[in-house]
Amino acid sequence: MERHLEKVMRAICACALALTVTGCVETAPKVAISEPDPELNFVRGYRSVADECQLVGETAFTVDFLDDASDLVACPTGSAAMASLLAETGAAVVTQTNSFTFFRFPYR
Repeated sequence: MERHLEKVMRAICACALALTVTGCVETAPKVAISEPDPELNFVRGYRSVADECQLVGETAFTVDFLDDASDLVACPTGSAAMASLLAETGAAVVTQTNSFTFFRFPYR
């Protein structure tokens, strides 16, 4: 009986987390564009080489979101990688394109 209760509680916690993250995803960005996505310069995975969330370099679209004191990171909108990044950091959305959501991470 205790194992069943433990499984149920884990499922409830997972659902609560998913609902919380989903609520964060729907935050209205300051600037959004429609199709097609702008040209983006992906540098590398942000948390690891295989991370879907990518460090983004300068392009005509990103120039207004970059500065010398933070990283600009783009995640595929609605992806598991984006959900885990939000859960880990609580980052706010900077902007959004049709396919990507952008976050800024200060490092000083």
